[in-house]
Amino acid sequence: MAPPPDPAQCPNNHDPYTLTLSILLCTGLVISYLPQHFRIISAGTSEGLSPWFLLLGATSSASGMLNLLILQWPLFQCCRVVSGGQCAESLLRFVQVGLQWLLFSIILILYIAYFPRTPHMRPLVLQGAPIPEYGATRGNAVDAETPSPATAEEFRKLREQNDREWRTAKGVAWVVGLHLTALTTLTFVLLNKLPTTWPPQEPLRLLATFCGLSGTALAVCQYAPQIVKTANAGLVGALSIGTMMIQVPGSIVFCISIMLGENTDWTSWMPYAVTGMMQACLLAICLLWKKRQRWLGVDDFGNPLPSSVPEHGADERAPLLNGAN
Repeated sequence: MAPPPDPAQCPNNHDPYTLTLSILLCTGLVISYLPQHFRIISAGTSEGLSPWFLLLGATSSASGMLNLLILQWPLFQCCRVVSGGQCAESLLRFVQVGLQWLLFSIILILYIAYFPRTPHMRPLVLQGAPIPEYGATRGNAVDAETPSPATAEEFRKLREQNDREWRTAKGVAWVVGLHLTALTTLTFVLLNKLPTTWPPQEPLRLLATFCGLSGTALAVCQYAPQIVKTANAGLVGALSIGTMMIQVPGSIVFCISIMLGENTDWTSWMPYAVTGMMQACLLAICLLWKKRQRWLGVDDFGNPLPSSVPEHGADERAPLLNGAN
């Protein structure tokens, strides 16, 4: 075991404002993810989630967590010579990113556990039927309750697609597990072999930069599959709008908190800044589809709503349709 660090080199300043901000962020993270977890569990399905979105998100958050672990390893070592309170305060940024990784990984676990194994036959309006034009009511435009012809051929195709998605889901789980295991093993091997310094020595610095940049690249790609899937589906599905409405503005505060922390650099906060911008785009699409669903009389999964009373008069325009503002 490496000798304990010099206490004079360890942070001993107490910043009540930064401490309060970090605690609030950790609490807000848990609160923001709970609606998404609860939505999947209560709906009994993870339909509408893209496995590629979850793969890229889980690997991106793991890379960001390991980036901060490497850069803040001297603070972990300082916990051997400072008080418990000082140790906890100095590591709150790592707790933030670690908690974000854990909560997102729970979504992946729920996705696998609640994967819909039975194909869902969509109503006609969600299988390529035209969207109502301006001034049309739900009652005289498209009958959302009209079922599509459930022929054996259609069901066979849906079954094949569902089986492909299930195989993809299992592959995603394996890749996420192997990625985390490989990077974590390499990180701790280097941490145990090299002295604890700030800035870290060359191999650790390169690994930290790789984790930060790969986390940023994965974050850029993370939301593209989900945005495409949600846009093509025309449905919100199992996505939680409440979670995104909390996390989009929260990502700004999250990035600022990491910037203010000890032993961090731009590679530590960049993945979360990119994630916030991409998530804002997905939120905008979900809000648009939410209004469209109410117009068509279907729920987030395309099922007809019990009430068929039109929400708009025949002469009222629907600005959400056909790209109107």
